[in-house]
Amino acid sequence: MPDVQVLVNDFVNLLKKRKIEGSQATAKQTAELLRSVISQQRLPHTNQATALLNAVRAVGEKIIAANPIELAVGNIVRRVLHIIREEDHSLATAAMAALGMSAGSDDEDDVERDDHPVLSAAAVAAAARSTLRPPSLQTLLEGVTILSPVPVPPTPSSGGESEGKSRSVEKSSKSRKLKHDVIEAVNELIQDITTCHEQIAEQAVELIHQNVVILTLGSSKTVLEFLCAAKDKKRSFKVFVAEGAPRYQGQLLAKELADRGLQTTVITDAATFALISRVNMVIVGAHAVMANGGVIAPVGLHMVALAAQRHAVPFVVLAGSHKMCPLYPHNPQVLLNEFRSPSELLDFGEFSDLLDYSTGAGSLDVVNPVFDYVPPNLVSLFITETGGHNSSYMYRLIADYYSANDLVMKQTPPTGC
Repeated sequence: MPDVQVLVNDFVNLLKKRKIEGSQATAKQTAELLRSVISQQRLPHTNQATALLNAVRAVGEKIIAANPIELAVGNIVRRVLHIIREEDHSLATAAMAALGMSAGSDDEDDVERDDHPVLSAAAVAAAARSTLRPPSLQTLLEGVTILSPVPVPPTPSSGGESEGKSRSVEKSSKSRKLKHDVIEAVNELIQDITTCHEQIAEQAVELIHQNVVILTLGSSKTVLEFLCAAKDKKRSFKVFVAEGAPRYQGQLLAKELADRGLQTTVITDAATFALISRVNMVIVGAHAVMANGGVIAPVGLHMVALAAQRHAVPFVVLAGSHKMCPLYPHNPQVLLNEFRSPSELLDFGEFSDLLDYSTGAGSLDVVNPVFDYVPPNLVSLFITETGGHNSSYMYRLIADYYSANDLVMKQTPPTGC
C-alpha cells in the first residue's frame, strides 16, 4: 500500500519536526490517518479482525515513537484498536445468535433443510464452552470458526459449485461489513474530537455562577469556549489570566476573552499566590489526563494547583476524552516532559560567554521545561463531554475507552522515515 506508507511517513516527519502540536490536532489527524490505513487494508478470508489489529498496531508504533510526549497519538491508536475489537465482537455475537436460532428451529422440526444446515453436537458443545470463556479476541475468532455450519459435500443434485460461490460471497461481505463498521466508528470518533469543545462548553452554565472570579493560566481553546459559553448565558464574571511564561500564551487568551466582552485581567505567573485569595475557582486545560487522575499540563500549573489547595479554591480541569491516557505516570512508556530551546528564556548574544561549552568555559545552564505534572489530590473536578467526574473515578472512565491488551505498545524508532 504505497499511498498509506507515504501518508504515514509524512505524518511521522510532521510529528518529529513538531509541526503538529496540541492534543486535539494530533488526535484528529491520527484518527484520519488510521481511517485511511483501515480503508485500504486488504483483509484475508479468515481472521479479518487480527489483520486490522496488526496493521493499525504497526502504524501506531511508528507514529507514537515519532513524538512520545504527544500522548494523544497513543490514545487514538488504542481507541481504534478497541473499536476493532468491539465491532468484531458485535459481528461474532450476531452470527452466534443467528446460528443458535437456526439450530433451535431445526431441532423443533427435526427435519434437515438445505437453507439451514444442522449443527453437529460437537459444534453446539464448543459454542456453549465458547460463551463461558473470557471475552478475548482469540475466543471470538474461535467461536466464529467453530459455529460455521457443517458444509454439505457437493453433489450434482445439490449444486456444490453454487454453494461454494455463495460461501465466498458471504466471506467477502463479512469482510466488507467489518471494515464498514470500523470506519463508521472511527468517523464518529473524529466527530467527537472535533466537537469536544462545544460539548464541554454546554456545561459552563452549571459551573460558573454570577459575579464569580475565575483564574486560568496560559491558553486553551477548551477554556476559551467554556468561558464564552457562560458569557453567552448572561453570566457576569471576571477572569484573571496568568500570562504563562515563557511563551506568554496567556496574553493571547486574555485578548480573545476581552474581544468577546469578558472582564479580563492579565497577571504575571509569580502573582498567582498573591491573588489566589480573591479567586472563587481555577479553570484550566490539560495536555493529558493519566489513569490515576493526574494531569500533564502546561508548566506553571502545579504552582497554581498548590496555591488553590492552600486557599481551598476549587481546581477544575477541562479535558476531552481524547486526552485520557490509560497509562500511569510511573509507566516507562510515559514521557512526562520535554525541554525547549533556551532562546525562549535568554538572548544568546548577551550570555554567549557563559553558554559556550565548546571551550569548557560554560558555567550557565538554561532549563526550559514545557509541562508540569499535577497529582490527582490537587484536582477538584474533571469536566469532560460526559459530565463532571472526580479524579478517583477517572480510571474507571478510561477503562471504557481502551482494551487491556492494547495498553503496552512498542516504541521502536521508525525505519526509512
